[in-house]
Amino acid sequence: MDRYRDIIKAPIITEKSSELAREHNTFVFSVDPKANKTEIKEAIEKLFNVEVIKVNTLNTYAKKKRVGRYVGRANKVKKAIVKLKEGSSIELN
Repeated sequence: MDRYRDIIKAPIITEKSSELAREHNTFVFSVDPKANKTEIKEAIEKLFNVEVIKVNTLNTYAKKKRVGRYVGRANKVKKAIVKLKEGSSIELN
């Protein structure tokens, strides 16, 4: 069970992801950068007891951020966009 929790880091809750969840039964998660679509699908199904239809992934690379004269980078994140079967739902409160 710990393996699944290592793959799925956290849900991403924004206006756009909330709209996707409400209208298209699609949820967005931050996942481990080394995880593939099959592992993500299996983890979501086991952790939330739902049926997954489709998984899309995307990598957001670190952007340059500047605070005064100091320049750094924001964290790199891999996102998983998960489409659930009709009738399945996840409570993200």
